[in-house]
Amino acid sequence: MKMLEKLKEYENQYVFMRWATGGEYGKLMFVGEDFVEFNIIDIDTMSYKETMVIYSPLILEVAIGGADIARIVAELSLKS
Repeated sequence: MKMLEKLKEYENQYVFMRWATGGEYGKLMFVGEDFVEFNIIDIDTMSYKETMVIYSPLILEVAIGGADIARIVAELSLKS
């Protein structure tokens, strides 16, 4: 299974993504054949900071769970 096929299962989920030039927490909005749309979250304000379209071969790591992700989901849930 290719990484993009697996990431497709996690669309609209909060994740930590690391790519060739950086890494951020955010929401995985869309997974295409050669790119990923990713909304970055400002951890201090818990608001969306920017939207990135990342060329998929540049993606190095995606964390889909863990304590930090759970904290972000909880804080965003409290805001709404």
